Amino acid sequence: MQLSPEMILLLTMLVPALAVFGILAAGRYPNLREGVTIAASVILIYLVSSLYVLVKNGASISLTSPDIFPGLALYFEIEPLGMLFSLVAGYLWLVTTVYAIGYMRDHHEENQTRFYACFAIAISSTMGISFAGNLFTLFIFYEVLTLSTYPLVTHAGTRKAKQGGRVYLGVLLTTSILFLLMAVIGTWHTAGTLDFTRGGVFSAETPHLVTGTLLVLFIFGIGKAAIMPFHRWLPAAMVAPTPVSALLHAVAVVKAGVFTVLKVCVYIFGLDLLQQLPSTDIMLYLAAATVLLASVVAMRQDNLKARLAYSTVSQLGYITVGALLATSMGVVGGAMHIAMHAFGKITLFFCAGAIMLAAHKTEISQMRGLGRQMPITMTAFFIGSLSIIGLPPAGGTWGKWFLLTGAFDSGKWIIMAVLMISTLLNIAYLLPIPLRAFFNSDSAQEDMTYKEAPLPSLIALSITALGCIGLFFFTQPLYQLALAIL
Repeated sequence: MQLSPEMILLLTMLVPALAVFGILAAGRYPNLREGVTIAASVILIYLVSSLYVLVKNGASISLTSPDIFPGLALYFEIEPLGMLFSLVAGYLWLVTTVYAIGYMRDHHEENQTRFYACFAIAISSTMGISFAGNLFTLFIFYEVLTLSTYPLVTHAGTRKAKQGGRVYLGVLLTTSILFLLMAVIGTWHTAGTLDFTRGGVFSAETPHLVTGTLLVLFIFGIGKAAIMPFHRWLPAAMVAPTPVSALLHAVAVVKAGVFTVLKVCVYIFGLDLLQQLPSTDIMLYLAAATVLLASVVAMRQDNLKARLAYSTVSQLGYITVGALLATSMGVVGGAMHIAMHAFGKITLFFCAGAIMLAAHKTEISQMRGLGRQMPITMTAFFIGSLSIIGLPPAGGTWGKWFLLTGAFDSGKWIIMAVLMISTLLNIAYLLPIPLRAFFNSDSAQEDMTYKEAPLPSLIALSITALGCIGLFFFTQPLYQLALAIL
C-alpha cells in the first residue's frame, strides 16, 4: 500500500508514541522490549528518509488539525531546517538505543522499561518540534519534551538525581512560562499569526521596540539553548545515565533549543528585520560570551561528563551566534553545526560511558594510559574531539567554517575572534584527554587490564565516530538542506 506524504508525516510522530505501548507491554521481557524500540527506530528512519526524498523532489507536505482554540490549530509542515533536524534525531535514536542496550544491561540499571518508554515519548515530541508549522504547535511539543525527559534525568532515584531533576525542570519550565509563552502571545497579538513564514511575520510598521523586546523574550525563553545565565540545568542533568546524556546533548533536548532559535530567527523575524534591531547585537554578544565563558569553565572540570556538559553549553552558543548574525552563511553554519555537533558530542558521551563501564573511571586525571587498554574507545574519543574542535577530517570543520564566513560577511570582527579563541580553548580542554590516554603512562595501572565496553555500546560509538568523518567528506546533502532554509 502506497502511503500518502501526509500519512508519512503523521507516522513520524505516531510511531515512537505507539512504541511506548509496546515497550510497556513487553516490560517483563527485556529482549522483546528492546526489540520493540529498535523496530520503531528503524521504521522512523525509513519514514524520515522517505520524507527527505519527497522534499528533495520538490514536494510540499503539510497537515492541520481542527482548531484547538479559535484560529489556532496544530499545524505541521516540512521545511528544510525541520527536515535536517528530524534526520539527525531519527538516525541517532537507533544508534543511542543500541548503545543503551549494552550500557543499561552491563550497569544493571533499574527501571529500564520506564527509560525506553520515556525515550520514545521524547523522540515523538522531537519529531513534532521538527515539523511544527507554527509557534503554537512548536510550544506544545517543546513542553512535552521537557516533561518526558524529566524522569530520565532523575532515573537513578538518588538524592543527587532528584536535585538535578528539580534544577532541570525548574529552569526549563520557568523560562518557558515567563519568557517563551509571553513571546508567543506577543507575536500573536502583534502579527496576528503564529505561522512560520519565509521573511518573517511582522509588518514593516511594527515598532522596533516591540519586535526587539520579543526577540529578547524568545532568546531567554528558549531555555534548552542554554544561553547564560539560563544554562545551569544542563550541568545539573549530568547525574543521569550516559544514554540520557546523549539524548540531552545530541539527539533531542539541546538540539530542540537551538533548532527553535534558528527557526524563530529565520521564519518569525526574518534576517532583514534582525539586522535592524539593536537587541539583535545585544543577544549576539551574550551568545558569544556564553561560547567563551563556558569553554573556560569546561577547562576547569576534572569530571569528564561535567567537562563535556560545559562544552555543550559553549557549542550551543555557536548555533545561536549563527542565527543572530542574521546572514545567510551564519544560518547555514548554525544549521550544519546542529548535525555536526550532534555526531561529535554523542561520540564523546558514548566514550565517557564506556570508560565508566569498563574502567570505572569518571575523572580525567585518572585516565593516563587508558588508551592502551581501550584503544577503540579512545580513538573514537579523539575523532569526536576533532569534530567538536572543527579540525579535518571531521565534520565539525564545515559548521565552524560557515559560521566564520557569516561573521566575516556581517563585519563582526569580535565574533570572528570569539570563534577562533573558542576553537583554541576546545583544543585545550579536549585533546589532552586522548593524548594523555595514549601517550602518558601510569605506573599504578601498568599491570591492570581493562576491557572495552559491551559490544552494543562499542558498535554504537564506532558508528558515530565514523559518522563524524563521513560528514566531512559527504557533506553536500546536508549543505543543500541548510542552503534551502533561506
